[in-house]
Amino acid sequence: MTIFPGRRRAALALALSGALVLTVTACGDGGSGAGSEGTEGSGKGKITFWDNNGGVRTDVWKEIIADFEKANPDIDVEYVGVASKEVQSKYDTAIQGGALPDVGGVGAAMLAGIAAQGALEPLDARIEKSTLFGKLNKGMVDSVRAAGGQDKLFTVPTSASNGVLYYRTDLFKAAGLEEPSSWSKFYAAADKLTAKDKNRFGYTIRGGAGSIAQALDAMYGQSGIQTFWEGDKTTVNDPKNIAALEKYAALFKKNTPAADVNNDFTKMVAQWDSGEIGMLNHNLGSYQDHVKALGTEKFRGIPNPTLDDGTRVMVSNPVDGLGLFSSSKNKAAAWKFIEFAAGHESNSKWNKSAGAIPAHVEAAQDPWLQEAEPTKLAAEVLFSGKATIVQLPYYLPDWNTISKADNEANFQKVLLGSMTAKAFADDLAEQLDEAQAEWKSQQK
Repeated sequence: MTIFPGRRRAALALALSGALVLTVTACGDGGSGAGSEGTEGSGKGKITFWDNNGGVRTDVWKEIIADFEKANPDIDVEYVGVASKEVQSKYDTAIQGGALPDVGGVGAAMLAGIAAQGALEPLDARIEKSTLFGKLNKGMVDSVRAAGGQDKLFTVPTSASNGVLYYRTDLFKAAGLEEPSSWSKFYAAADKLTAKDKNRFGYTIRGGAGSIAQALDAMYGQSGIQTFWEGDKTTVNDPKNIAALEKYAALFKKNTPAADVNNDFTKMVAQWDSGEIGMLNHNLGSYQDHVKALGTEKFRGIPNPTLDDGTRVMVSNPVDGLGLFSSSKNKAAAWKFIEFAAGHESNSKWNKSAGAIPAHVEAAQDPWLQEAEPTKLAAEVLFSGKATIVQLPYYLPDWNTISKADNEANFQKVLLGSMTAKAFADDLAEQLDEAQAEWKSQQK
């Protein structure tokens, strides 16, 4: 059996977590490694919180922390911002080296890999006894439970963030173009808005960190394939998906800047906000950045395009959440912070800042959601049954590695023409099929 690099890393982490007594390194009142046994603690003192999107969401988290400390003067929260592209490796290193926080942001895409190493506390019983019981969106709760891979809640869901197609309404109007609501209109607009001699492009593509999820959204959205698995085999390399990827990747340098091959989301968003580029695919998280740069009159954010017959297929975006690390020496205080941060007022404040869909059902009814058009439209699509959502296999411990480190470089090769779309999809499918088989064998 071929052992892929990501599989080796996951296996090594599991072996280390199971076989070694990890050194306990203090991190606030309770931060330590997955191998150490935590305690409830006094419910007072210092705890450490890792923000899994540090820098981007630092300001709103510091505001929430200040609110919490005012309401709980006997608890001090140490904030540590971790860049989203570094958070997986930082958690893995902390698990092996004994320096985990008490609380951390853990998105569904990396949840199974962290939970499999025994690093996260199951939260079902705590939620049932808390003010959050019955107040969390059922779809997000189900998504988080499935993503953990053990039928347990390892995080409290806080937000969902659909894929969005942002487009410049001013440029579309000047070119006499219709809204890019379908894939055919999207490609037509990408062509018409491109004028390389004037440094104008119809689209900006994500070629760097985080590219795989966006590519999958484009593949399934165009192919109309509605399930990620057929039996034990993935549909990633179905001929329809390969053809969709070929068409999507062909936009590079034809209708996009050449620099896009290295774009992560921060570069892509900044480029779209500052230049004359017609369209951008990202999630709801960048909405406020666009408002600051362009106001609300020069752009719209709409759900990803449909097929010409109106069929809308989208891949699932990972639900974000807050996890309680099992090694914490002050779980009582850490849980108080999670309960506060996921409560109505804080959850509304965070999601308004991020432009995301709140997990707290009362926060989702707050007036700002109706005013933020992309979030409103995304919520309607997500919860009204107007789209088929292809559920990505976040439950696979290797998912985050396969969909990032193991394949982002290959996607760049596709853009540059040194690897075919078929070779990319076949290689990705082989890794996924093997990871699925390995996961199933462990469930017996």
